[in-house]
Amino acid sequence: MKSEFALAFNQICADYNLPRDTVLEAVRAALVTAYRRDWKVGPTQNLTAEINMDTGLARIFLEKTVVEKVEDEDLEIAFANALRTNRDAALGDLLMVDVTPHNFGRIAAQTAKQVITQRLREAERESQLTRFSRQVNEIIIGTIQSINPQGITLHLERTEEAQMPRREQIPGERYRLHQKIRVYVVEVKRLARGPQIVVSRSHPAMLRRLMELEVPEIRSGLVEIKSIAREPGARSKIAVAARQPGVDPVGTCVGMRGIRIQTISRELNDERVDVIQWFEEPDKYISSALSLNSVLSVVLDEQNPGGKTAAVVVLDDQLSLAIGRAGQNARLAAKLTGWRIDIQGASEAAIWALQRVNEHPDLLAHQKDGAALVAQLMAILRAHEGIQNPYNDEERRVIKTVIEAVRVAEIARREKEHPVSHQTRARQAAQEVAALQQREAAAQARARVPQSAYGISLESLGLSEKVLGHLQRNGVTSAGEVMERIAQGDEALLVLTGIGAKALGEIKAAVEASDLRFVGDVEPEVVEAEMPELAASEVVIEAVAEEAAFEEPVTAEESGVTPLVEAESAPLSEVEVAAPTATEAVALETAAEAAPGAMAEAAPTVAAEEVVAGVAPEVGADESEEASATSIQDLFAVPFVVPEDEDEEEDESTSRRHKKGKRKQRTVFYDDEKGETFVVRKRRRGPANPWEDYAD
Repeated sequence: MKSEFALAFNQICADYNLPRDTVLEAVRAALVTAYRRDWKVGPTQNLTAEINMDTGLARIFLEKTVVEKVEDEDLEIAFANALRTNRDAALGDLLMVDVTPHNFGRIAAQTAKQVITQRLREAERESQLTRFSRQVNEIIIGTIQSINPQGITLHLERTEEAQMPRREQIPGERYRLHQKIRVYVVEVKRLARGPQIVVSRSHPAMLRRLMELEVPEIRSGLVEIKSIAREPGARSKIAVAARQPGVDPVGTCVGMRGIRIQTISRELNDERVDVIQWFEEPDKYISSALSLNSVLSVVLDEQNPGGKTAAVVVLDDQLSLAIGRAGQNARLAAKLTGWRIDIQGASEAAIWALQRVNEHPDLLAHQKDGAALVAQLMAILRAHEGIQNPYNDEERRVIKTVIEAVRVAEIARREKEHPVSHQTRARQAAQEVAALQQREAAAQARARVPQSAYGISLESLGLSEKVLGHLQRNGVTSAGEVMERIAQGDEALLVLTGIGAKALGEIKAAVEASDLRFVGDVEPEVVEAEMPELAASEVVIEAVAEEAAFEEPVTAEESGVTPLVEAESAPLSEVEVAAPTATEAVALETAAEAAPGAMAEAAPTVAAEEVVAGVAPEVGADESEEASATSIQDLFAVPFVVPEDEDEEEDESTSRRHKKGKRKQRTVFYDDEKGETFVVRKRRRGPANPWEDYAD
């Protein structure tokens, strides 16, 4: 016969729906907390509690150290007393000593009651959170417990409650207390006072779950739900497709005489549910989504600035059905298909097509079928003007052909004029070219890899575990795939996750160290053997040519040549130059011999200055124009200086100026009569006649 403690323990486990181990651990923790609080035991001391399930007696054990002489009774125990508890005890051992007081049962019950209750509540909340987290996106049954303006509180099981806010309720549905309803679990939140379960009846996924419960073919996988569009309480659309040939998806979901779909509709407060068949072709899918008997025309425009748009044309008597009350049918069809749907009647669309043709006569230049039927369409519209007679089959064909031709031409015209379309097409073309080049590069890389390398595992390359793991996680499983990426370039390996420069070097070194070689590679020894030997003279000539090719041009400052200095007040025909030194003269002669091209390039500039100044050089009878031009070019090609007379004495200040690098300026003149150019020296005396300043 079980004790009262065992019966009470089992009752607690049943009430809180908790396992025995969880409840027992909560009771032990409560007893330890009560002992620490009443007997002032430090938090660092090891303290445990044991409960006898048969008798219900509780015992407290405290860890103590075995010593020869006890100094702290709370932490130490004498060696003699330790031997009474454990015969194998030794000095320095840690023993669990029974420290249960004689009146611990009554005191512990009073102190640990609140702790036990709190632990059980925490365990219960955690159990609820775990259980209902597995029921997210599922349908459960709840009982309405309270109704308030913010929402409805549902009682689920035992003490669990769920909240259904107003936004999750079906508009127009009335609820009453203690009513059992089906709800869809949206989410489970962890709060301080316990898990909060949010449920809904307006979620589109609830319709999916109800279809799975009512239609066994959906639950077994024979029929698949492709898409759902729902306006809670009013109307919904479901697109279904069969996975097995010979199965009618729409008839299976509707059921015999609509029994299955009617059950779902009653559960959702008489919400109208349309089941349509899903098609892979967008135009057929859109026609089916509108739930009409027939659709005259559907033209798709994927590049429309407002988004993917489908221009739908229906018969005039079905226009109101296609749009629906307040546009509900068209809106649900757009949500179901993911396309923006523009609906027009046949007459309205035909008049629009004729207006576009009148505005742009060349609109149907490339649409021969549509252009030939424009006159016939005008006759049809005139015949039906003011008469509400329906169109026959031939008239429908004409209207459909012309409208589709005009819409296609309008789309092509817009794409041609819109700049973004050009950029899009250019980007797509560039992407296609890049993809083609990448495929060709991959094919060439595969051709270089021997087929035997694909049968060699990565472990045989001797890579480190880290690099090997990165390659395997990226789908590289053989040495041939590694060689293929190496043949494509470093980027093919660097794009892999975890592969960097260091890992790339390790992979390359491992492949080179192996016996694997690319197809078509030539050994270095063979290449060196086939290279012809060059004569010593040829080697020297090539070295000199390369040195001359890469020689940098020498500037005027580096060569020691002073450039021409142009005075601001001097006329264009006057050019001032600096006096050269002996070293500079030699450098000028060398530069003139080594760089005749530079001299030739500088000649046009000087000639232009002479023309602007109004000075025209005269050429002698025995001299050709080419010779005269050459002499003038040679004169002005390289800046030159005129040295001073050696007999002239210079004072101390002049010598000091020469040491500082300053040179006297000279003026170059051109004589029109003689056709000669000469240099004169200017003497600064300040006479009345300025031409007397110059001496021959």
